Amino acid sequence: MTHHRIALLGSGHQDFITGMVDLSVRGLPPGYVDGEFVFTRRGHQEPGGEWAAMPEGRSLRYSAIVALGVATLDDERQRAALAGDTLHDLVGRLVKRLPEVTGVGDAALICWAAAESGHSGLDVALRRLAELDTAPQIHTVEAAWALAALVAAGADTGRARERLLGGLASDRLYRHTLGDGPLVPWYRAHVGCFADQVYPLQALARLHAATGDPEALRAAEQVAAGICQAQGDQGEWWWHYDARNGSVVEGYPVYSVHQLAMAPMALLDLADAGGAAHVAEISKGLDWMIERPAFVLDRLALTWRKEARADPRKLVRGLRAAATRVHAGSGLGVLDRVYPPVAVDRECRPYELGWLLYAWLTRSGQVS
Repeated sequence: MTHHRIALLGSGHQDFITGMVDLSVRGLPPGYVDGEFVFTRRGHQEPGGEWAAMPEGRSLRYSAIVALGVATLDDERQRAALAGDTLHDLVGRLVKRLPEVTGVGDAALICWAAAESGHSGLDVALRRLAELDTAPQIHTVEAAWALAALVAAGADTGRARERLLGGLASDRLYRHTLGDGPLVPWYRAHVGCFADQVYPLQALARLHAATGDPEALRAAEQVAAGICQAQGDQGEWWWHYDARNGSVVEGYPVYSVHQLAMAPMALLDLADAGGAAHVAEISKGLDWMIERPAFVLDRLALTWRKEARADPRKLVRGLRAAATRVHAGSGLGVLDRVYPPVAVDRECRPYELGWLLYAWLTRSGQVS
């Protein structure tokens, strides 16, 4: 039976996403080492010209995101995705690592995974999240994960809710940080990335679904409308925005995970919460991937990470951030000719597959 979210798509898109779900289940075990997920599987060409992918590093954060994605699978597919382990095994190891966790984002994701999986360590995770989440300034993504975790746990969301809603008090979209502090330089203070929009949109939509919060729904609708209005002609979900007015500061890189998972995840959560259904924009985003078949490597069960400018020092985004800070809408168009988007980042991080599963297989109306 086709999941209700996949069923919203046309038949061609349904087939594509069904295949990507299968690829994700197959693609997770190669990045699962000693009970934890790697930071990335990095591509390299072998002497014969074929691509291979080598695992590098470890990531607690990515392990927690994968746990959320794997929680949407039945028991048999969970074990397939985790190389024979159970979801309880994975979440249990994450909970045991909480004393060494120092970041709000990691603690929030572990808490969220414990809530979604029904793990007995949820109370421990909630306490650790509360201990860490005390600073006057926070990255917007981490604030959104904290709210999503509290919603999933059925815990008090008061402070986390007010913090996110306050981030839109005078802006069209979200900035990179909430609250006062030194986390970003002055010339980027007005900028928010795509992740800074998607995760608050998701958290607020889930808050409304759980509690019937009309203010949260209005804020989620505002962000969804903003990113959809800014979507590229070929379906690109662009990277950096001027939070003041919603215009695009710098479009590249365009990430596979945004096209396949993060945009659909947030927008479908909004639809499930009773908000607008942006199926046309979701489908257009998928077309960007479908039209780049070289980005999907079925043999290796992965997707290449992004299409980017040949700009290793990130000069374009810095110059455009500074220019738009002084004069909104100043695009410095000459940079598009000097640094065209011709580079492909050949790596795949496990969270990309985790969010893909979560985006398309989350149970409707069930946020805890």
